[in-house]
Amino acid sequence: MTPLLLAAVFLVAATAAGLLLRRRNGRIRPSDPAKSARASLLAGAGVGAGVPVVLHFSATWCGPCAAVRRVVAAVTADLADSPAPPLDVELDIDAEPDLARELNVLSLPTTFVFDGAGQERFRISGVPKAAELRSALSPLADRKAA
Repeated sequence: MTPLLLAAVFLVAATAAGLLLRRRNGRIRPSDPAKSARASLLAGAGVGAGVPVVLHFSATWCGPCAAVRRVVAAVTADLADSPAPPLDVELDIDAEPDLARELNVLSLPTTFVFDGAGQERFRISGVPKAAELRSALSPLADRKAA
């Protein structure tokens, strides 16, 4: 009779633990984006300073990253006279693994375009075409910084 009683106690305890773990499942909880890890990591990289940012991850061992560097530098230089000239931020994935993980960077090169408020607008895997990057950045650069 004792093994049966122990099995019943274990079953009740396991059911109670399962219910406690699932009680938050499906509930909508407010988040504070100002305190999130992503926001603080992006702010540390210069994103969200009131101007658009082209953030591209690279590494010393990445061959195509040099092409991305040239394309982004040329496009940001073309838009330097805009009301909100975009910033060119290059990060080494080996030096910034936390931000790369937070942004789900799975391959190199990976480029992001953020607006002045720090919202991700575009994500580009591989080497971006200069004309496409310029057309993505132009509307953001033409907006006056708030």
